[in-house]
Amino acid sequence: MNSGLPPISRLVTGIGEDGKSRIVETKMLEGKTLSERPGFRMANVWATTSTPALIQAPEATETLHGVHPPKGGTVIRMMDIPPQPIMAEVSAAQHHVTRAQLFPDASRHSVDTSRHPGMHMTESVDYAIIISGELWAIMEDGESLMKAGDVLVQRGTVHAWANRSEEICRICFVLIDGA
Repeated sequence: MNSGLPPISRLVTGIGEDGKSRIVETKMLEGKTLSERPGFRMANVWATTSTPALIQAPEATETLHGVHPPKGGTVIRMMDIPPQPIMAEVSAAQHHVTRAQLFPDASRHSVDTSRHPGMHMTESVDYAIIISGELWAIMEDGESLMKAGDVLVQRGTVHAWANRSEEICRICFVLIDGA
Protein backbone atom coordinates (compact mmCIF):
# COMPACT_ATOMS: atom_id res chain seq x y z
CA MET A 1 0.00 0.00 0.00
CA ASN A 2 1.30 3.45 -0.85
CA SER A 3 0.86 5.65 2.19
CA GLY A 4 0.05 8.71 0.12
CA LEU A 5 2.52 10.73 2.16
CA PRO A 6 5.66 12.08 0.52
CA PRO A 7 9.03 10.39 0.92
CA ILE A 8 11.38 11.79 3.54
CA SER A 9 14.21 14.03 2.37
CA ARG A 10 17.28 13.53 4.59
CA LEU A 11 19.92 16.24 4.45
CA VAL A 12 23.23 15.68 6.24
CA THR A 13 25.68 18.45 7.09
CA GLY A 14 29.44 18.37 7.31
CA ILE A 15 32.55 20.50 7.05
CA GLY A 16 34.26 20.92 3.68
CA GLU A 17 38.01 20.99 3.12
CA ASP A 18 37.77 24.77 3.23
CA GLY A 19 36.48 24.55 6.82
CA LYS A 20 32.99 25.76 5.92
CA SER A 21 29.77 24.01 6.85
CA ARG A 22 27.67 22.61 4.03
CA ILE A 23 25.14 19.99 3.05
CA VAL A 24 27.25 16.93 2.22
CA GLU A 25 24.41 14.55 1.41
CA THR A 26 20.80 14.72 0.29
CA LYS A 27 18.94 11.45 0.10
CA MET A 28 15.29 10.58 -0.42
CA LEU A 29 14.14 7.91 2.01
CA GLU A 30 11.17 6.07 0.57
CA GLY A 31 10.82 3.97 3.69
CA LYS A 32 9.96 0.33 3.71
CA THR A 33 6.74 -1.46 4.24
CA LEU A 34 6.69 -4.30 6.72
CA SER A 35 5.15 -7.56 5.54
CA GLU A 36 4.18 -8.30 9.16
CA ARG A 37 2.38 -4.93 9.41
CA PRO A 38 0.57 -4.19 6.12
CA GLY A 39 -0.09 -0.52 5.55
CA PHE A 40 2.73 0.61 7.83
CA ARG A 41 5.73 2.35 6.34
CA MET A 42 8.88 3.26 8.23
CA ALA A 43 12.23 4.85 7.56
CA ASN A 44 15.18 4.88 9.90
CA VAL A 45 16.59 8.33 9.16
CA TRP A 46 19.81 8.26 11.21
CA ALA A 47 21.34 6.31 14.07
CA THR A 48 24.26 6.86 16.40
CA THR A 49 26.08 4.12 18.28
CA SER A 50 27.54 5.98 21.25
CA THR A 51 26.89 8.69 23.81
CA PRO A 52 28.14 11.27 23.47
CA ALA A 53 27.52 10.88 19.76
CA LEU A 54 30.55 11.07 17.49
CA ILE A 55 29.69 14.09 15.38
CA GLN A 56 31.54 12.94 12.25
CA ALA A 57 30.51 9.27 12.50
CA PRO A 58 28.89 7.77 9.41
CA GLU A 59 25.25 6.72 9.44
CA ALA A 60 24.59 3.60 11.50
CA THR A 61 21.05 2.64 10.49
CA GLU A 62 22.28 -0.73 9.24
CA THR A 63 23.06 -1.67 12.87
CA LEU A 64 19.39 -1.47 13.87
CA HIS A 65 17.41 -4.60 14.72
CA GLY A 66 13.90 -4.46 16.16
CA VAL A 67 12.46 -1.28 17.62
CA HIS A 68 15.28 -0.36 20.03
CA PRO A 69 18.11 2.08 19.34
CA PRO A 70 21.68 0.72 19.35
CA LYS A 71 23.11 0.11 22.84
CA GLY A 72 24.39 3.49 24.03
CA GLY A 73 23.04 5.16 20.88
CA THR A 74 20.05 6.83 19.27
CA VAL A 75 17.79 6.50 16.25
CA ILE A 76 15.44 8.87 14.51
CA ARG A 77 12.63 7.02 12.75
CA MET A 78 9.69 8.21 10.67
CA MET A 79 6.61 6.01 10.52
CA ASP A 80 3.34 6.20 8.60
CA ILE A 81 0.55 4.46 10.51
CA PRO A 82 -2.65 3.60 8.62
CA PRO A 83 -6.18 4.14 9.96
CA GLN A 84 -7.91 1.54 12.14
CA PRO A 85 -10.15 0.14 9.34
CA ILE A 86 -6.97 -1.03 7.65
CA MET A 87 -5.68 -2.22 11.02
CA ALA A 88 -8.82 -4.38 11.47
CA GLU A 89 -7.97 -6.12 8.20
CA VAL A 90 -4.38 -6.46 9.38
CA SER A 91 -5.48 -7.98 12.70
CA ALA A 92 -7.61 -10.55 10.89
CA ALA A 93 -4.68 -11.42 8.63
CA GLN A 94 -2.23 -11.66 11.52
CA HIS A 95 -3.67 -14.71 13.24
CA HIS A 96 -0.65 -16.60 11.96
CA VAL A 97 1.84 -13.77 12.58
CA THR A 98 3.60 -14.14 15.90
CA ARG A 99 4.31 -11.33 18.35
CA ALA A 100 8.02 -12.00 17.85
CA GLN A 101 7.61 -11.14 14.14
CA LEU A 102 5.87 -7.86 14.97
CA PHE A 103 8.21 -6.90 17.81
CA PRO A 104 11.53 -8.78 17.49
CA ASP A 105 12.63 -7.42 20.91
CA ALA A 106 9.40 -8.50 22.66
CA SER A 107 11.01 -11.45 24.43
CA ARG A 108 12.84 -8.94 26.67
CA HIS A 109 9.58 -8.03 28.41
CA SER A 110 6.39 -9.64 29.62
CA VAL A 111 3.66 -7.35 28.28
CA ASP A 112 -0.11 -7.71 28.69
CA THR A 113 -1.62 -7.29 25.21
CA SER A 114 -5.26 -7.58 26.28
CA ARG A 115 -5.71 -3.79 26.05
CA HIS A 116 -4.16 -3.60 22.55
CA PRO A 117 -2.31 -6.24 20.47
CA GLY A 118 0.49 -3.77 19.74
CA MET A 119 1.42 -3.17 23.38
CA HIS A 120 5.20 -3.18 23.76
CA MET A 121 7.95 -1.60 25.81
CA THR A 122 11.23 -0.01 24.82
CA GLU A 123 14.26 0.38 27.09
CA SER A 124 14.74 3.94 25.97
CA VAL A 125 13.58 7.51 26.31
CA ASP A 126 11.55 8.21 23.17
CA TYR A 127 10.29 11.50 21.80
CA ALA A 128 7.23 10.83 19.64
CA ILE A 129 6.26 13.84 17.48
CA ILE A 130 3.10 13.84 15.38
CA ILE A 131 3.94 15.33 11.97
CA SER A 132 0.53 14.93 10.32
CA GLY A 133 -2.74 13.27 11.19
CA GLU A 134 -3.59 12.05 14.67
CA LEU A 135 -2.84 9.04 16.83
CA TRP A 136 -3.95 7.66 20.18
CA ALA A 137 -1.15 6.95 22.67
CA ILE A 138 -2.37 3.91 24.62
CA MET A 139 -0.92 3.17 28.03
CA GLU A 140 -1.70 0.37 30.50
CA ASP A 141 -3.84 2.92 32.35
CA GLY A 142 -5.48 5.41 29.99
CA GLU A 143 -4.91 6.86 26.56
CA SER A 144 -4.50 10.31 24.98
CA LEU A 145 -5.23 11.70 21.54
CA MET A 146 -2.21 13.31 19.89
CA LYS A 147 -2.50 15.68 16.92
CA ALA A 148 0.00 17.31 14.55
CA GLY A 149 2.61 19.17 16.59
CA ASP A 150 2.06 17.18 19.79
CA VAL A 151 5.03 15.48 21.47
CA LEU A 152 4.95 12.50 23.81
CA VAL A 153 7.97 11.76 26.01
CA GLN A 154 7.94 7.98 26.38
CA ARG A 155 10.10 6.88 29.33
CA GLY A 156 10.47 3.11 29.05
CA THR A 157 6.80 2.33 29.66
CA VAL A 158 4.44 -0.19 28.07
CA HIS A 159 2.47 1.44 25.27
CA ALA A 160 0.76 1.06 21.88
CA TRP A 161 -0.48 3.32 19.11
CA ALA A 162 -3.93 3.44 17.49
CA ASN A 163 -4.96 5.51 14.48
CA ARG A 164 -8.72 5.89 14.86
CA SER A 165 -9.01 8.58 12.18
CA GLU A 166 -9.62 8.20 8.46
CA GLU A 167 -6.18 9.42 7.36
CA ILE A 168 -2.65 8.12 7.64
CA CYS A 169 -0.65 9.50 10.56
CA ARG A 170 3.02 10.37 10.12
CA ILE A 171 4.96 10.26 13.36
CA CYS A 172 8.61 10.95 14.07
CA PHE A 173 10.36 9.01 16.83
CA VAL A 174 13.68 9.90 18.40
CA LEU A 175 14.80 6.96 20.56
CA ILE A 176 17.65 7.31 23.05
CA ASP A 177 19.04 4.17 24.65
CA GLY A 178 18.18 4.13 28.35
CA ALA A 179 19.24 2.47 31.53
